Amino acid sequence: MSVKSFAAVVAVLLAVGFRGDAQIYDTNDDVAEVFAGSGTPGYLNAQGTLAIFSNPDGVAADSFGNLYVADTGNARIRLITTNGTVSTFVGGGTGALPGYGTSVALPANFSTMICDHSNTLWVYGGYPPYGLVRITPDTYAEFLSFSVTLSGGLCVDSSNNLYYSTSTQIYRLGANGTLDVFAGSGNTGSQNGNGIYASFSSPRALAADEAGNIYVWDSGNGLIRRIDQGQNVTTIAGPGPGGNVDGVGTAASFSTINSMQADDFGNVFLACGSCVRKIDASTNVWTVAGSFSQSSYANGAGAISRFNGASDLCLSQGMIFVADSGNERIRSISFNPVAQPVTGPNLGIATYAGVTVTGFVGRTYQIQASTDMTNWNTVATLLLNSSPYLWFDTSSVAGNRFYRAFLLP
Repeated sequence: MSVKSFAAVVAVLLAVGFRGDAQIYDTNDDVAEVFAGSGTPGYLNAQGTLAIFSNPDGVAADSFGNLYVADTGNARIRLITTNGTVSTFVGGGTGALPGYGTSVALPANFSTMICDHSNTLWVYGGYPPYGLVRITPDTYAEFLSFSVTLSGGLCVDSSNNLYYSTSTQIYRLGANGTLDVFAGSGNTGSQNGNGIYASFSSPRALAADEAGNIYVWDSGNGLIRRIDQGQNVTTIAGPGPGGNVDGVGTAASFSTINSMQADDFGNVFLACGSCVRKIDASTNVWTVAGSFSQSSYANGAGAISRFNGASDLCLSQGMIFVADSGNERIRSISFNPVAQPVTGPNLGIATYAGVTVTGFVGRTYQIQASTDMTNWNTVATLLLNSSPYLWFDTSSVAGNRFYRAFLLP
């Protein structure tokens, strides 16, 4: 290329300009950690970081704080209790649906999963005939087919009505079994309006808040839409300048949203592949954790953390749990994390100078000691490789010594 030609290219680039993705991080000191999964693909039931998944693509929480993982590579639904113990809930057998627990084989290529208010799981499978697997708390699993083709979005409102998306519409399956069109004309478009007078283009992820508003990732239009219980459709965020841009309402933009969940405070959280974002009640769009441009693995606060295929998320125990499928882990994001005292049955002190901690494998605990219950000193920092974990104090002291333990953030 001649100097003249090179100069012309530079001039064109300067004239067009460069668009950089703008990322604004939340200020709540959101810290990402590992809740379960070793990072190596495979199959193993164990606790915390000793457990092994294969492409964990979906995650949902029940009313007791248990997590359910769509372990797609193993064609199983895995259960994770609040202390991080992983077991197989449904799948891995040879029997056809309907059936119970580990005696049945689940269809391949399932992903999106939600848990309704009766603790029933609804699992969408991206396979013909594109129906749902319904799994009750007693592990009974059955396949449900519909007259329309689902496109992957699922949510449930406070009245336990189920919503799912098709290529141009949002359907509502009432708790009484009635199926009707909630919004969308059936034609491709981006028109706001009431019910069937609105239009969508490839609506995907769905979320419902406590007020019964349904949030829609209208992927073909790059918009976040909201549908109230009067079936009025409005645009609350996007399309912005394109790519990924944090900002307010229509100044923000999104390139990928795999999953959405709403909390009780008007926030909607978004699993976006390499990052987790949120929209607050005032339509401000922020990044909670991860990076727009870097897909990898790292724990830490906000901008330091990294994800590789954040495909789904759920809210439970005051935290966000993320199916980080590319990293073969279930990650947790906590807000303003502080050391949590270990109390009650999770802390045992025997007649010997030892402490038994029942906690999360792969998490760090701090043991403190005192001779007067007023002045405390750190005597050990432990990374639990088993639970319960027995620690001995090998130092000598005259008189009594008291102990306490904290789960570190």
